[in-house]
Amino acid sequence: MINKNTILTFRSFFLLLAALLLQQGAIAQQTNTAATLSKLDAYYQKALKDWNVPGMSIAIVKNDSVIFSKGYGVQNIKTGGTVDGNTIFGIASNSKAYTAAALAILVDEGKIKWNDPVKKYLPYLQLYSPYVTENLTIEDLLSHRVGFTTYAGDLLWYNTTYSRRQILERARYLQPAYGFRDGYGYSNLMFIAAGEVVEAVSGKPWEAFVKERFFAPLGMSRSYTSVTELAGKDNVASPHGYDEKRNPYATTFMPWDNWNPAAGIFTSANQQAQWLRLQLNRGTYKGKRIFSENASRYMWTAHNPLPISKQAEEITPSTHFSAAGLGWMMTDYQGRKVVNHSGGHEGMNSRTVLVPEEGLGIVILTNSMSSIMAPIANYTLDQLFGVQNGRDWSQFALDNAAKARKAQQEALAKAPKEKVRKSKPSMALEDYAGTYNSPLYGDATIVVQNGKLVLQMVPAPSLGGTLAHWQHDIFDLDWKNDFALLTPTRVRFLMDANGKVAQMRLDSDNPDFNFEELEFTKVKPAVL
Repeated sequence: MINKNTILTFRSFFLLLAALLLQQGAIAQQTNTAATLSKLDAYYQKALKDWNVPGMSIAIVKNDSVIFSKGYGVQNIKTGGTVDGNTIFGIASNSKAYTAAALAILVDEGKIKWNDPVKKYLPYLQLYSPYVTENLTIEDLLSHRVGFTTYAGDLLWYNTTYSRRQILERARYLQPAYGFRDGYGYSNLMFIAAGEVVEAVSGKPWEAFVKERFFAPLGMSRSYTSVTELAGKDNVASPHGYDEKRNPYATTFMPWDNWNPAAGIFTSANQQAQWLRLQLNRGTYKGKRIFSENASRYMWTAHNPLPISKQAEEITPSTHFSAAGLGWMMTDYQGRKVVNHSGGHEGMNSRTVLVPEEGLGIVILTNSMSSIMAPIANYTLDQLFGVQNGRDWSQFALDNAAKARKAQQEALAKAPKEKVRKSKPSMALEDYAGTYNSPLYGDATIVVQNGKLVLQMVPAPSLGGTLAHWQHDIFDLDWKNDFALLTPTRVRFLMDANGKVAQMRLDSDNPDFNFEELEFTKVKPAVL
C-alpha cells in the first residue's frame, strides 16, 4: 500500500520535473530566438549592401518587449554618422495610424462618431458632388474610398505655401476615378482633412494632440511632428535620392507642415517600437489605457476590401485577402493576419508590420527611396514564424527588378530611333509667356529671361525651371531644384481656334504626383 507520504513524494518529484522541463524549454526557446535574430542581423547587413541603401534602422517587438534594435550604415553618405536604434528618420505615411488613433480617442470620449458627417466639423470641405459632400464620414477619410485616384491632389501640399484649409478648399476641383465608396484610391488629402477634424473637435492642432496623447505617455521624447523641429538635433538621418545610375545622393528635408496628419512624423526605431507595443496591446501601454480595445478592433477591421492580383497570388499563395482599415492596411500571410503600413518621404522609405496573434511587431526605417523594406519584412516574418525553406525575399525582389530593367532596355533598343528634329517653336517665345491658371492648383507664370522661357509654379516658390525647346510647341522642363520626387517633365502648349496659346499642360510620368490634374488656361498675356 502506498502511504500519504509516498504520494506527496511522487507529486513533488513530478512538479520538480515539470518545472525543469519548462525551464529547459524556455532556455531552448531563448537560444532559438537568439540564433534567429543573429541570422536576421547578418541578412540585414547583406541586404543593405545589395540594395545600395545608405542607412537603415530596425526594431522588433515580441510579447510587449523589444527583442531586437539595431542600426546599419550611415546617416549621410557624404558626411557619415553611424545609424543606430535611436537615429531619427521620417516615417511619412506611417503617421496615418497616429491620426486614426487620435480620432479613436475622440470616439472613446464621446466627442465624435466614426460615421459622423465630415461637414459637421469642416463645413468648408466640398467635393466633386453634393451627395458626396453631404455623406462623407470620418470613416471614409481614413479608408481611401472617397472616389479619388491614388495621390489625387498631392501637388497641393508638395512644397506649396497653402495651409491645410486652403488645400482642402481646392479639393472640390478634383474629379473622381470611381464611385463613392466603390473602389480604392490612396488619399493623403483625406488624412489632412482627418487632422483638421482632430483640431476642430479637440481645440488643439494635430501636432499638439499627437504629442500630448501619444508621444508623452509612450516616452517618445525624441519624436517630432515637423521638419522644423529637427534643427539642432543630433543623430538625425539625411534623406537620399538616387541618380540615373542608381547611386544614392544626400538631399535635405523640405518643411511640408501642411501634410503632417498624413505623413509628418519623425522618430526612431526604438521610439516607434513603443508605438508598436501600444498597438499590439490593443490601446494599452504599461498598464495605462490610451484608446479602447473596441477602437483597436475597429481600426483593424476591413473597411475597404482590395482585390488580390494574379501576380500577387503567384508570389504569395498564402495571402487570401487585402483591405484598408482605418490608418492601416491588412492582409493575411502564412495563416496569420498582418496589419501593416508603408511610408514614403522624399528621400526616406519605411514600413511598420504587426502580427497581433503572435504579439509581434517590426519597424524598418531607411534613408533611401528603395523598396528594401517589404522584402526584409517578409523574410523577418518567415524566420520568426519558423517557415521552412522560405524564400530569400531580398534577392527575389532584386532579381525581379533586374528583369524589369532588362525588359525595359530591350524594348527601348527595339523601338524605332527618333529622327533628328529641326523643329522650332511655332511662334515667338513672348507669345508663350503669360499667367496660366488651374482652378485646382492656382497660377503658374511663364516669362522670357535671357532668351529662354522660365516656368514658375506660383503656390510653390521652389518649383519651376527653364524650358528648352523639344519639338513643335513642346518644351523640356529643367527643374531648378533637384528634388528626389521630381521626374523628367515636359511643358506642352495648346492653341485656340485663332492659333494663339490658350492652355498649358505638364506631362510627367511621375509615380507620386498626378501632373495631368493641373489643367492650366492662359488668363493674362506676358507683361512687357
